[in-house]
Amino acid sequence: MFGSTRLTSGGSSSPGRRRKLKAVLAGGLALGVGATISLAAWNDSEYATGTFTAGSFSIEGSTDDTTYAEHSTSGTAAALAFSTGFDNISPGDVVAAPFAVRLTAATTYDATVTVASATPDLPAFTGLTYGIATVPTFADCSATPTSPTWIVAQGTALDSVAGAVPFNLTQGTPPTTPGAPAYLCFVVTADAALVQGSSVTETWQLLAESV
Repeated sequence: MFGSTRLTSGGSSSPGRRRKLKAVLAGGLALGVGATISLAAWNDSEYATGTFTAGSFSIEGSTDDTTYAEHSTSGTAAALAFSTGFDNISPGDVVAAPFAVRLTAATTYDATVTVASATPDLPAFTGLTYGIATVPTFADCSATPTSPTWIVAQGTALDSVAGAVPFNLTQGTPPTTPGAPAYLCFVVTADAALVQGSSVTETWQLLAESV
């Protein structure tokens, strides 16, 4: 009987012990499966990159259709060469000056250009009006220009750009060369309000926008 009791005690375990053992084995099995999946995982990547470079854009002008330069501020404005009599003008006189404008070499856009401002150094000055036309060639500018397209109407006050019409410029072909010039003709007319001995300096701004 004592032997039977020892055999029963040492040869079998209670249901609680069996459940605990199964729980431990199950936990160990789950850990083993998880480790195997991690070790078998694969990774791969793709990368893409882009480089962006801004274009170039500027205009330049010439008072003789030969030497071009940039005149980007009112302080560096090109001095127009008006026709004879501009420095001794009287009522009824008309004087004119040509100006060529083009896109610089390496410019990578076309442009639309507008006469953006007209500024007399004496704001209340009277006796002079102006107009600006595009003409086919530099030599076509005169007091009565040849085949003009008026981008600012004749008779406009010195402090006004009312009704200014844009004109177009195209980039050079290839872009490493300057674009074809547009020829402007500035025409100034004296009227009866002009005071003897008076003088005024007028500054025009041509504003180009890329298109």
